[in-house]
Amino acid sequence: MPATNPVPWTGTWSASPQDGGQSFTDQTVRQIVHTSIGGTSVRIHLSNAFGTRPVVIDDVHVARRTSGSGVDPATDTVVTFGGRRSVTVPAGGLAVSDAAGITVSARSDLAVSLHLPEPTGPSTLHQTSTQTNYIASGDVSGDATLSGAQEAGSYFFLANVDVRNASSQGTVVTLGASITDGVGSSLDANRRWPNRLASRLATSGRVVGVLNQGISGNRLLADGAGQSAADRFERDVLSQPGVRWVIFSDDPINDLASSDPPPTASQLIAATRELISRAHARQIMFICSTLTPFRGFDAWSQETEDARVAYNEFVREGGDCDAVLDLDLATRDPGNPQMFLPAYDTGDHLHPNEAGLRAIADAVDLGWFDRRW
Repeated sequence: MPATNPVPWTGTWSASPQDGGQSFTDQTVRQIVHTSIGGTSVRIHLSNAFGTRPVVIDDVHVARRTSGSGVDPATDTVVTFGGRRSVTVPAGGLAVSDAAGITVSARSDLAVSLHLPEPTGPSTLHQTSTQTNYIASGDVSGDATLSGAQEAGSYFFLANVDVRNASSQGTVVTLGASITDGVGSSLDANRRWPNRLASRLATSGRVVGVLNQGISGNRLLADGAGQSAADRFERDVLSQPGVRWVIFSDDPINDLASSDPPPTASQLIAATRELISRAHARQIMFICSTLTPFRGFDAWSQETEDARVAYNEFVREGGDCDAVLDLDLATRDPGNPQMFLPAYDTGDHLHPNEAGLRAIADAVDLGWFDRRW
């Protein structure tokens, strides 16, 4: 009989790689990820995108997290790479694991443990995890708990977790900056707006993986806090497993708030149109977002406000975008539309709080995920 085609992979979790992480030598890093959808097996992606030397990673384990650094030993599963328990990831490279036979639930915590036996040099990381991770001495990847572990607020080397799920409808990538990354949400609570979107999708009966590719401080036009959205679009969106939709969110706010001089609306619009064209070439639906208000933040000026308004007008016209997520309408103060609704403001006038993040997620039309570009 002919072999049955395996169920394709769908991304259930991600964190966009950045440079500048600490070096490790003979240490174990246990990292906690919160899935969006479940599956019957798992694979992981280890990134050395910004490394200066090859990195050896061995004794990799995945298990269901209980609490803190603890895992359920009954679920502990060794992860291999080409059948081997050790992998060397070249500088600038990526290693994708074999399938690991562990059943994963939607919206659950997994612990991914990596032993780094040799000096790594500066690590590839995702700086803002909004999740406590753990670093311990020696090879303790298979231990149920990590006694005396150091806590860390970043992800190291781990870029993706994928699952096989026969019911999967595909993956949506949320591409953005700090608002997408989870700034303004509570530590270890999974209250970023993409988490809330994953919950809404699951409750609706849809099986759609949600990948958070936000980087705090990220911009559309220029590298800085991570590569620009334009430069990382191939890796962080187009190459994601099962991707069928992308929501492009808050990057242009940082172009306006942290560039001197700030870009014009025409520059932001041209760059966004280029992303749309690249997505459409891969048959990926592109959902544009209006930009949230930020008057009251130090970098606000009438010039940046005028550019924000013009960019939002382009988005709302809908001619280029396949759909529109109106973050501006969802978060602004109706009586003072250049500012957040006070109940949604963290106090810095740039980042929404958890109520504001919920309002963003609730503004997503779930019907978008019943169609494709």
